[in-house]
Amino acid sequence: MNILAIETATPACAVALRTSDGVERAVVVDDERHHTEALTPGIERLLLDAGLAARDLDVIVVDRGPGLFTGLRVGVATAVGLALGAGAQLVAVTSLEVLAAGAFSAGVRGTLVCAVDARRGELFVQGFELAAGVRHLSDATVTVPEALVATWEASGLAVTFSGDGADRYEAALREVRSASFYEQRVPSPIEALRLGATREPGGDVVPLYLREADAVANFSTRERPT
Repeated sequence: MNILAIETATPACAVALRTSDGVERAVVVDDERHHTEALTPGIERLLLDAGLAARDLDVIVVDRGPGLFTGLRVGVATAVGLALGAGAQLVAVTSLEVLAAGAFSAGVRGTLVCAVDARRGELFVQGFELAAGVRHLSDATVTVPEALVATWEASGLAVTFSGDGADRYEAALREVRSASFYEQRVPSPIEALRLGATREPGGDVVPLYLREADAVANFSTRERPT
């Protein structure tokens, strides 16, 4: 079975491929938010290097967010179109659970909070418990670093922060005295591939935005009566 994974939730654009012989390949094709320009050529190169064409794909896994609005839209639209064209199954994963899977594979255990930079001083976050496996502790939500610090400092529990949001706001999050950090700025497309390979396809795949796009918010702010 040939499986392709698409990762566009953060400023990086990455793809991974597992071929029917079990070989896994991954590449970050861009890390400057050029998802529209970089994704399709990146997929083409990855397939070419493996001696495959799009029609050879059996499953396509896509990170549906939460994350950057434009990146998610490009990633999901590309995945849907590619699946339709190739006759492949389509499976969705989330950026936060991919980060949790990456931390688990690296040996991180205990309470983990995955944080994706949401811009505007906000974070997309979700809590997990890493033990024999990965267990969700909460739903994905939007918060600010100050609220995250207050919650975990008050809890007194040991917690590990991971993701590009944790990286950006590390100085603030270090106010949680029991905090540690696992650096993982990009949700791993290999982990997305492995996670997606365990799931059955089902239903429509749509981006998990959690909030409106920056352009909409900025327009609403300008148009709000004084």
